[in-house]
Amino acid sequence: MEKLLTHIGSPKDLKKLSLDELPKLAQELREFIIDIVATKEGHLGASLGVVELTIALHYVFDTPTDKLIWDVGHQAYGHKILTGRKEIFDTNRQLGGISGFPKRSESEYDDFGTGHSSTAISAILGMAMASKLNEDFTKQHIAVVGDASIASGMAFEGLNHLGVTDVNALIVLNDNAIGIDPSVGALKKYLTNVKKGTAKDENIFECLNLKYSGPLDGHDVKALVHELQRLKSVEGPKLLHIITTKGKGLKKAEEDQVVYHAPGKFDKITGERLKKSQEAEPPKYQDVFGLTLVELAEKNKKIVGITPAMPTGSSLKYMMDKMPNRAFDVGIAEQHAVTLAAGMATQGLIPFCNIYSTFLQRAYDQVIHDVALQNLPVIFCLDRAGLVGQDGPTHHGVFDMAYLRCIPNLTVFAPMNEMELRNIMYTAQMGLKGPIAIRYPRGRGVTLDWKNKFEPIEIGTARCLQEGSKIAILSIGHIGNEVVRLLEALNNPTTLGHYDMRFVKPLDKETLRTIFKKYDHIITIEDGCEMGGFGSAVLEFANEEHWTKSVTIFGIQDQFVAQGTIPETHQLAGIDFDTLHSYIKSTLNQCD
Repeated sequence: MEKLLTHIGSPKDLKKLSLDELPKLAQELREFIIDIVATKEGHLGASLGVVELTIALHYVFDTPTDKLIWDVGHQAYGHKILTGRKEIFDTNRQLGGISGFPKRSESEYDDFGTGHSSTAISAILGMAMASKLNEDFTKQHIAVVGDASIASGMAFEGLNHLGVTDVNALIVLNDNAIGIDPSVGALKKYLTNVKKGTAKDENIFECLNLKYSGPLDGHDVKALVHELQRLKSVEGPKLLHIITTKGKGLKKAEEDQVVYHAPGKFDKITGERLKKSQEAEPPKYQDVFGLTLVELAEKNKKIVGITPAMPTGSSLKYMMDKMPNRAFDVGIAEQHAVTLAAGMATQGLIPFCNIYSTFLQRAYDQVIHDVALQNLPVIFCLDRAGLVGQDGPTHHGVFDMAYLRCIPNLTVFAPMNEMELRNIMYTAQMGLKGPIAIRYPRGRGVTLDWKNKFEPIEIGTARCLQEGSKIAILSIGHIGNEVVRLLEALNNPTTLGHYDMRFVKPLDKETLRTIFKKYDHIITIEDGCEMGGFGSAVLEFANEEHWTKSVTIFGIQDQFVAQGTIPETHQLAGIDFDTLHSYIKSTLNQCD
């Protein structure tokens, strides 16, 4: 029997189906997502949970004329498949392929880019207000808010404004009680009580002037269609509360929703994840962070850990499991996480505030106003710094060195390996006068035997890894390991020097003076943006001290880097092994 999905290239084709055919289409769409993600990897559970909702929305509304935003964006795989990208869906998150998130430049059906969370209510309100100003009163505006993103401060800012307007906007609350890790906070408890029918008499959304309906079974596609059709004729701002199961339709994904958020490769029939090589590998940086934090916290009772909704991804879960009263998941609330840490620091606690680099961008004011201005000793541990691979430009953590090093009182450090990460964490908890940011990449380090004895690091000191005579290579962070490989390949030990600078701020000026005196050419290498980053700091130093020697900066140029594997994105950015090798070899030839 031929599949219904075969004939659907756009929502127009979807509308040709009868209501009775939609459950069969939902099964086919779910199987299609599982089939591709099993081999290509990506976000699984969130998109499986909204299959029926996706079909119902495109069945009822006139997309792309009606505006539809998915928040968070990793719910949108079914949306992409139904809106003309079915044949190329196997390129999802691949170099040159489609994005893993909605992307305005990719399709007219992607009304707003949503790689970070909790932006959809503000954006859809903006679109709805624009329609009203343009006197277009027929256009519908829908925001699907799921995976715990309703609990973020920005979502409430949007709801607070939406409730005093008369625009034509529908918020669909996809309530699955989980983001990447299980949801936390008082709002989660409230929504649980709503589902049970034990909530207090007043409805929080009705109190915000939204016309509320639900809770509705989010896997009953016919019921969803009927309710969405009814809501089309309801004027003003409204909210539909639906209950879904993350990972719906794949037993393993329903049972282990955290792991199957993005499970890697798995057997599409059984759901079993494919076993990786049993060879011993270096640890992931986030695991080094998480295990080291537990080790330090066992000895230092003042240490606390904070993360905004990423305990598993960041490995703060190790501390949450061992010391639940000292490790805090605050939900998708980066601003709150930073200022909470600041408050704790004023009372003598030692907060390790663990946030992905790309998410700290959302709390920039709090870093400046609440932490650095008051010179509070908060320890920021920035996971996923640098290019992160297939999550693409919304998740690349490439701006942190540039946006942090301009902040007074703030120390910025990038470990080259696991031991340096452990040692700077050890140093920081011994007592710093002000805040420090420690940035480290996604993925594995370089050392099998990494659990060594702690050694303090003197703030603002670099390491000379190889003395040379003509060309000095200055690296910052993990990318320095690539430089070690380069030097081995070039096999020119007398000419090339290599320095692990470690501190973006304060720079080791004594070491830099030695370098500028001794070498003819200086090359800086960083996995961050070139403009305003580590290399810029070295150039500023050279200018201040009137050095006129050549400085070449290798970093990410003034552009957003597309998705791809980490090696592919390094190549796109021009900081890969081959590019660096060619440049250094040609410079060596000029020196001869």
